[in-house]
Amino acid sequence: MKKIYSIFFAAVAVLSLNSCLKDLNTLPLNKTDFTSESAYSNPDSYLKGLSYINAYWSFVSQGSAGNSDLDFDDAGKSELCREYTLINELSTDSYKCVWGDDMVAGIQTHTWTTADNSALIAVYTRCMKGITLANEYLLQTTEDKIQARGHGSVAAKVAGYRAEARFHRALFYWVMMDAFGNPPFATEENIGGDLPKQIGRTALFEWIESECLDLLSANSAMPKKGDVAYPRPTQGSVAALLARMYLNAQVYTGTARWQDAKDMAAKVIEMGYTLHPNYQELFAQDNTETGAAADEFIFAVEYDRNHAQSWGGTTTLSAGAVDANASATLAKLLGVKDSSGNPASQVNYDPWNGFHVADDYVARFNLNGVTWGNPDSFGYDRATSDKRAFFFNGGQSKDFVMLNLNTGWLCWKFQPLYSDGHVRTEADDNFKFSSADFPLFRLAEMYLIYAEADARLHGGKVTDATAKGYIKALRDRAGVAMPSDDALTLDWLLDERARELMWEGHRRVDLIRYGYFTSMQFPWAFKGGIPDGKVSLPSYRTIYPLILDDLNANSELEQNPGY
Repeated sequence: MKKIYSIFFAAVAVLSLNSCLKDLNTLPLNKTDFTSESAYSNPDSYLKGLSYINAYWSFVSQGSAGNSDLDFDDAGKSELCREYTLINELSTDSYKCVWGDDMVAGIQTHTWTTADNSALIAVYTRCMKGITLANEYLLQTTEDKIQARGHGSVAAKVAGYRAEARFHRALFYWVMMDAFGNPPFATEENIGGDLPKQIGRTALFEWIESECLDLLSANSAMPKKGDVAYPRPTQGSVAALLARMYLNAQVYTGTARWQDAKDMAAKVIEMGYTLHPNYQELFAQDNTETGAAADEFIFAVEYDRNHAQSWGGTTTLSAGAVDANASATLAKLLGVKDSSGNPASQVNYDPWNGFHVADDYVARFNLNGVTWGNPDSFGYDRATSDKRAFFFNGGQSKDFVMLNLNTGWLCWKFQPLYSDGHVRTEADDNFKFSSADFPLFRLAEMYLIYAEADARLHGGKVTDATAKGYIKALRDRAGVAMPSDDALTLDWLLDERARELMWEGHRRVDLIRYGYFTSMQFPWAFKGGIPDGKVSLPSYRTIYPLILDDLNANSELEQNPGY
């Protein structure tokens, strides 16, 4: 059964970004208001406070899924996991959106500005608020304060909680560093002081690295794998973040760290995670209950349709990816049943039809017998094709056309299927919400980091026998042949990442690392708003702008170049 997080009503949860960290020590005027002083009056509150931070990737408010604590008309669009995925996938070739709102248009055509994009506002604000929550938690859980409250009996446990909070803060800062380059920086030591200043991308990289290395040290209280329940972070989560950072170190700091990336990926792999044998089960509605997530997910965002509902995350990736016709045909092709074992008429009973995939991306997969125009088939022979391909083109035209509902491929990777093949229907409670957890780090990524780092160290080709073994494990699970040694090039690895990690928030980071995000030599449909994508983008587009509200509120900040 899914672990359900308690919602922690901390005073800091309602702070605006504009106040940054300066006013965190201000008590409310109303004596009945919840404050950090009363929040920790009970020893159980320490875990509840940590749980709120842990779940902040999916929470939009302390109320219902339809209400946001940010000023958004659509609460789902304020969720961190949804918008983090969007800015890293919609800005590339991996998916297109046929909705025409500001969030979509600016990101997928690379025309975003400092003022008009709600996706950027959501990611920036959520990460900064998450950092604020972690800082406040660390301030309120010092040894002195625990002892002063008479809670010495839980001090050892709280030391572990504090380590987890530090990981969350480091992860939020990594998102900010990767997406926004040079964000404002503050720790719990700055609370009540001056407005946060920028320290530069390289210095922020070094700070995150130092935090993570300390959390991995011999005397660290950071839990090891198995010490805490999934999906709480462990030392594996910390090492996975470092491995990803080292792989992209040249982008962040100008200095490559390939050997460090390889070594850190190896460290994660040695911690006991396993490659789940069934790829589809990783993204099923019961990926927690079957053990698939616990096997392979190193750190994940948890969803539960009955207790942790959200119009973001895997609900968006599920409902947004099919239309009614595709939903009905997929139900028939897959032999989907309802909760009672009867044939289901839909694979998704709430299809939004927003996300499509252009053929240039699908072409990276090994698909056999591709055909177009047959509304009663997947559009290829799924049985003999790459098992990581969850595509459907029935009734669609091949070439993607912007804002056209009937073009390109549809994708059902995150559809609301359970591992036994059934779906919930309109007769079931909360049927519109997804319960599939979303992986922020998983073992397959560590395999691919290890292999790419090896190739970077050896002239652009994988030479390490262990790396080849990792690639073969992924290929075997996908049901596709292992390529020859000569074919194991950096470009092949980039395509393999596109296949293995599709829609998991990696593509923008990957294309920037390869130098392809802005290059005219790497076109994709509607790159830069051009139908054939044969255009170069200005280099400043590899980093998003700081949001105007924060710039206007904090005179210490300077906007990123180009904006």
